Amino acid sequence: MADFERKLADLESVVERLEQGDLSLEDSVRLFEEGMNLSESCKSELEAAEGRIQVLMDRGGGKMAAQPLAVEIDVEEDPDTDDDLEDEE
Repeated sequence: MADFERKLADLESVVERLEQGDLSLEDSVRLFEEGMNLSESCKSELEAAEGRIQVLMDRGGGKMAAQPLAVEIDVEEDPDTDDDLEDEE
C-alpha cells in the first residue's frame, strides 16, 4: 500500500502544478499524461484491493454480504468546460 500512497501524493503534486498555470503547453501536456497514468495506476490498485476484500468476505462462508465500495475522488471542475460556460451566459 505504500506504493499507492506515493502514487496518490505524486498525482496530487501533478494537479497542483497544473493548476498553477505557469507551465508551457508542452510541459502541461506531459504533466497531464503523467497524471492520467498515475490516476489509472491508483484506480487499478483500488480495484485489486476491492477484489481482495471480496475474496476475504466470500471465504467467511457467506456470513457477511459484500457491499459495493464507494470511493469518492475530489475532482475540481475545469473552468473551461461547457457547463461552466453556460453559467456565464
